[in-house]
Amino acid sequence: MYEKEIKRVLFTKEQIAARVKELGEEISRDYAGESVTMVCTLRGATIFFADLVREIKCDVEIDFVACSSYGSGTTTSGEVKMQKDLSSPIEGKNVIVVEDIIDTGTTLLALTRLLKTRNPKSLKVCSFLDKPSRRKVDFKGDYIGFEIENEFVIGYGLDYNQKFRNLPEVCILAPEVYMPDLNKAL
Repeated sequence: MYEKEIKRVLFTKEQIAARVKELGEEISRDYAGESVTMVCTLRGATIFFADLVREIKCDVEIDFVACSSYGSGTTTSGEVKMQKDLSSPIEGKNVIVVEDIIDTGTTLLALTRLLKTRNPKSLKVCSFLDKPSRRKVDFKGDYIGFEIENEFVIGYGLDYNQKFRNLPEVCILAPEVYMPDLNKAL
């Protein structure tokens, strides 16, 4: 369906499923006997979030938040905008923010600072992907699915202009798709 747009598959659905299971087991061990509130960052993390919460073997509450520093482009604007806040209070709760990818860290740093002001018992971040070479702020996730190089990735919830989220694998987007002038140069 998207053969021309995909440079190559980075992680297969089997690799993803195995790593999500491992993350669920790790979180289950860390929170054994306790409740945890899993907060999904909309929209990119939704597929990862759904798979992850099913792998956690403790009491789980879920909530959603939407904030962004990207808009429709491929690079951060640097300004974080809250588009949807949590539905329930998190005071005194163990909270894990579930993100699709840690890129510059700008959005997650702003979000975690905001959530800390609400006095959770604990606050951690679980990200499906981590791109440390792009970090612009001092931010490190607590649970990481895969560390990747500086490539534009799509699939498994990750998009380019709202497309490709439905791919079951994580793929590298062909540069010609998001840099149309590249075609003219070739």
